[in-house]
Amino acid sequence: MTAILVTGSSRGIGAAAATALEERGIKVIGHQTRSGEPSRIAADFSDPRAAQMLWEEAMDRSGANIAAVVNNAGLFEQNRLERSDIEWLDAWEDTVRINLTAAAQISRFAVRHWQSCGAGGRLVHVASRAAYRGDSPAHWHYAAAKGGMIAMHKTIARAYAAEGILSYAITPGFTDTSMAGDYLESRGGAGLLSDIPLGRVATPEEIARIITFCALDAPPSMTGAVIDANGASFVR
Repeated sequence: MTAILVTGSSRGIGAAAATALEERGIKVIGHQTRSGEPSRIAADFSDPRAAQMLWEEAMDRSGANIAAVVNNAGLFEQNRLERSDIEWLDAWEDTVRINLTAAAQISRFAVRHWQSCGAGGRLVHVASRAAYRGDSPAHWHYAAAKGGMIAMHKTIARAYAAEGILSYAITPGFTDTSMAGDYLESRGGAGLLSDIPLGRVATPEEIARIITFCALDAPPSMTGAVIDANGASFVR
């Protein structure tokens, strides 16, 4: 049976995506930052070696038969300008490594694997509306990382489509996860919802449906597409 690797699958969007894919009969190889659920591979992306370790373990568990990767793992923490220089830089580098560099490493491993076996495959990148509209003054690093993910996704799509290697990206706005809760608190609470014409945040299950579509059903001609899911809080 082919498998799909889903990073950051212990909660929120990642957990909902894993469930949705399993309901379609897919073997999901899950990932979590720290040891916990034995069915998920523990890998802390703040460690530069973790992405390779995760990929190798996922390959072993799948019998080298990974058909798609969902790059969902992320870090969302404030990084205020008033911090000391070293604190600000450390937070920047941690966020970029976890949100972008680890996804790039895993994408590279996947692309090289699919090239070597001539099978083709799919990448699904969970970015953010912040890639296009920016984010709060305390989240330069998060917006920059998600903008980089979108640029990476478009580059992959253009480079490898002829080999059957397809790339899709999703840019959620607020989603009902713990990360979004932290953001709402940092920006003044529920009043911020007035910026969302839909009148509510997305649910993890809604984003999971889009992930499942991209991983399994989206036509090849959609490679390179970015799907917005933000309740019309940002349209382009």
